[in-house]
Amino acid sequence: MARPRSLVSPLLSGVFCQCDTVNGGGAHTHDASPASQSLAAAALAADPCGGLLCGGPEHERRLQILFQELDVNKDGAICIEDLGVGLKRLGVHRTELELRKIVKAGDKDQDGQLDFEEFVHYLRDHEKKLRLVFKSLDKKNDGRIDAQEIMQSLRDLGVNISEQQAEKILKSMDKNGTMTIDWNEWRDYHLLHPAENIPEIILYWKHSTIFDVGENLIVPDEFTVEEKQTGMWWRHLVAGGGAGAVSRTCTAPLDRLKVLMQVHASRSNTMSIMGGFTQMIREGGIRSLWRGNGINVIKIAPESAIKFMAYEQIKRVIGSDQETLGIHERFVAGSLAGVIAQSSIYPMEVLKTRMALRKTGQYIGMLDCGKKILFKEGVSAFYKGYVPNMLGIIPYAGIDLAIYETLKNSWLQRYATSSADPGVFVLLACGTISSTCGQLASYPLALVRTRMQAQASVEGAPQVSMTKLFKQIVKTEGAIGLYRGLAPNFMKVIPAVSISYVVYENLKLTLGVQSR
Repeated sequence: MARPRSLVSPLLSGVFCQCDTVNGGGAHTHDASPASQSLAAAALAADPCGGLLCGGPEHERRLQILFQELDVNKDGAICIEDLGVGLKRLGVHRTELELRKIVKAGDKDQDGQLDFEEFVHYLRDHEKKLRLVFKSLDKKNDGRIDAQEIMQSLRDLGVNISEQQAEKILKSMDKNGTMTIDWNEWRDYHLLHPAENIPEIILYWKHSTIFDVGENLIVPDEFTVEEKQTGMWWRHLVAGGGAGAVSRTCTAPLDRLKVLMQVHASRSNTMSIMGGFTQMIREGGIRSLWRGNGINVIKIAPESAIKFMAYEQIKRVIGSDQETLGIHERFVAGSLAGVIAQSSIYPMEVLKTRMALRKTGQYIGMLDCGKKILFKEGVSAFYKGYVPNMLGIIPYAGIDLAIYETLKNSWLQRYATSSADPGVFVLLACGTISSTCGQLASYPLALVRTRMQAQASVEGAPQVSMTKLFKQIVKTEGAIGLYRGLAPNFMKVIPAVSISYVVYENLKLTLGVQSR
């Protein structure tokens, strides 16, 4: 049974001795994660005076007692299972990933468990690291941290926050109303409120990398400093690209039906979902359901890579030397990165639409389609519908980001107690809702884009501008005409999100991506 806060808080003041054990003033180590504090909490629970780590008179005996409490199966070593059960008995609850991180940090001989010597070494090492963290936060070296120091220190850790956010964090930690934080208050906060660990939130709440609903207009995910330094970021992107390829291939028939309905459906030419599928199969057989999917999959890699690189460069311009941007800056940076990426690969978007609309025998393949468009229509044909496509990025990215952040923050405030990990279903639900709302907002622009891409292929047909096409659709079909093909588009969202998530998680394991 977990200890009530009223009992835990007084004990926290003695987790580590107040003596300064740091010497040499070496480079500071940022290791204040909940996982690395678990054994400290266990040491505290066993010894409120803090003598376990201070080298008191009963130092060896008390460490031995704690070790025996955590060594549940009494085999002389603490494995992951022992640690989980032992910490729970002491009122400290950690996920399996956090337990693995603890064992890995202290396991010098790499046998998957901690013997007594490794256990003691881990605790002492943690004391030094935690003290170093506090010293690095205390810029004025006065034993207290104010709002400006929080901003600067989190910036050093790769997290950019506003002064208002810093003051909010300060108030949540400041128990005596001084608007400054001492060593004990800082430690209490990080042990009891791990969900406020901003890099941990970034770690768990990835969104655009994981979900692929066919439209790559979402603001790119943030990556922690650790993920960038260890090279995990590109593995995430590769896993996301692979997941997108599988997801798009599985939902390609619905995507092609959407394109056909966007271009050909009208009041006089109604097209039902079953009627559309029947028409496609009758015209080109079962394989025709996947027309346009090849180029749709191929463009994932360049688009994702360009958008990520552009986003990182724009972040540097907007946020100076700050690694993580606020929601408004993220929207601006993400939208600009989306424009750059879409501009770079837009001819592939046109090819995808033409391949999806083609009749049997019209083109031999993607290259043949590209050649015929170039020779018959010129280079400008590859940029038909460019303006509505770029304009569509703003409502899509903005609404998706705003709704996702709102849902995320709501969950964190209400349900996050020991971890920022939302679990599979919450993550899927938030991502699906936000992406669907983003698509709904930008759908009229996407429809106009598709029609402009398609109308150039009809010989002798007038080349209508974006505004004229909008007016024409509303006049002849009403406002509902701007949402032709919406049904198959929404039908593919849930399977697309589910498939991409499952594939992403499996590819992460294959590529050796660690969540923590």
